[in-house]
Amino acid sequence: MYIHNRLGMLEGVETMLAQERRLDQVANNLANVDTVGYKLESVTFWEMLYNVTRDRQRVGKALNILTDQQQGNTQPTGNPLDLAITGDGFFRIQTDQGVRYSRAGNFELDPLGQLRLPGGGLVLGDGGPVVLESADFSVDRHGRVLVDGAMVNQLEVVTVNDLTALVKEGKNLFRLTEEGEEMAALNFQVRQGFLEKSNVNSMEEMTSMIELYRNYEAQQKMIQAVDEMDDLAVRRVGKLA
Repeated sequence: MYIHNRLGMLEGVETMLAQERRLDQVANNLANVDTVGYKLESVTFWEMLYNVTRDRQRVGKALNILTDQQQGNTQPTGNPLDLAITGDGFFRIQTDQGVRYSRAGNFELDPLGQLRLPGGGLVLGDGGPVVLESADFSVDRHGRVLVDGAMVNQLEVVTVNDLTALVKEGKNLFRLTEEGEEMAALNFQVRQGFLEKSNVNSMEEMTSMIELYRNYEAQQKMIQAVDEMDDLAVRRVGKLA
């Protein structure tokens, strides 16, 4: 009985830790429901069989973090510096750590006339960062940057062969792992004066939070029950002795 109870306690603790991680994800999603270009994160639970000793195996729990790259709604802003991508693709952003990728298009101009994210990453076009020498500019649906009607640059809108190879780094930036490969995006349009909103559904996330909280409470009760069984077993063994 003691061995089985100990395993039951361990299973309960592992499940609670996994649910805590999922609760953190849900809370983060809700906190970013109004963040431009934010992508929903979710966690899938899976189990694996591994050897505890040479003669004994048990099932352990693991987590797999997923990022939902589904497009969020686009909303008009009237700001010519705001750009939204509809369809496939990411803006290429130059950071101090190297090239990163983003769907957030709430850009601004620095004192040098360079188009950048509020966090400091420079928006890349053909030949390097996009520089605007005039406030009279436009961006067409193909990502061509026009100043006074003449094309001065082309936004680098790219996609990757495997979206799961994109890892979040904060500030709405993604890093491409070694398993991924960058390629030019084809099925996209750039909309000037629009922003892509978060793809988080607040009602669904609130429902998930309530369900997770209830499951967490159930695991607490299960651990308490196992603890009471251990206590009962110890007292009965003591009486027999």
